[in-house]
Amino acid sequence: MNWNTLTQLSYGIMELTWANVVMIAAGGILIYLAISKEYEPLLLLPIGVGCILANIPATGMTEEHGLLWTLYQAGIANELFPSLVFIGIGAMTDFGPLLGNPKLILLGAAAQFGIFGTLMVATLLGFPINEAASIGIIGSADGPTSIYVAAALAPNLLGPIAVAAYSYMSLVPIIQPPVMRLLTTREERLIKMPYSLKPVSKTTRVLFPIVTTLICGLIAPMATPLIGMLMFGNLLRECGVVERLNQAAQNELANIVTIFLGVAIGSTMTAASFLNWRTLGIVAGGLLAFTLDTAAGVLFGKLMCLLSGRKINPLIGASGISAFPMSARVVQKVGQEEDFSNFLLMHAMGSNTAGQIASVMAGGAVLALLAH
Repeated sequence: MNWNTLTQLSYGIMELTWANVVMIAAGGILIYLAISKEYEPLLLLPIGVGCILANIPATGMTEEHGLLWTLYQAGIANELFPSLVFIGIGAMTDFGPLLGNPKLILLGAAAQFGIFGTLMVATLLGFPINEAASIGIIGSADGPTSIYVAAALAPNLLGPIAVAAYSYMSLVPIIQPPVMRLLTTREERLIKMPYSLKPVSKTTRVLFPIVTTLICGLIAPMATPLIGMLMFGNLLRECGVVERLNQAAQNELANIVTIFLGVAIGSTMTAASFLNWRTLGIVAGGLLAFTLDTAAGVLFGKLMCLLSGRKINPLIGASGISAFPMSARVVQKVGQEEDFSNFLLMHAMGSNTAGQIASVMAGGAVLALLAH
């Protein structure tokens, strides 16, 4: 073996920088959190792998026509991967609790305040408006929507925004309860709501995704790819005549796209895009957005509690964010800490599914205002 051969074989080692080492370690940490702590493992594990691959020098995978470059161009640079993921989400979602109590849509809308509040704070801190909006959208508590908006407005921040979004979604049981307890009294947390909801006919369930697509598409056209695919997936679930497609959307399609989506996002986590002060701003902004969303939902829940004559437990406002179904379970847990016989889960699920729709609409509104 001659010197030239040895040089070629060791080229990657010679090109390795301290920044590459740091990012490879970051990818390892994401994999550890996914496996050991089970923090959003379906996304954080492939993101961690993508991060490691992107920071190995001289592979050519992030260069034009390389593997990671091709994945990014095929599904992130356009709207393909987030939209396909939404088909699976829609097929897994039961909108029955929302249809049984339609006024819960107001809680989903109120819980999007954190997006716009964080946008204003990030702008004041010096972020350009496009980047500030992309940071704020972390508050949607909706990974595909965060990716969709960031890819359009601030692709240079896509990696840290996606990681922050999914990390905070996994930390909902830690982030939300202190805010919920701070903003409610014990008497409010003890309010009981009826366990059963109004029955929803199959006709209503089938018409809901169609009507929602038309209304949301006309109000916020930029949100149509996401809301359309979300509702298409739900139509597969509710129509009852394409069970094979419904199961494929929930399983094969969702799983395959999730793998490609995670690896493609991880490939954006290069040292140049990640190791800078803006990453810290994104992490802080994401936490602020989640906190403001929770607070806005609970405060609006308190208003609905007052207007309804104390028939609505304000805790369910916290599940107006789109972290489905984790946030609804957190509401149930906090409610039962005060009274074990209090069952808020179905009402919280209604608020939670409302948050899914509202978060996509908020993302569409941001794109309509800022995308060129």
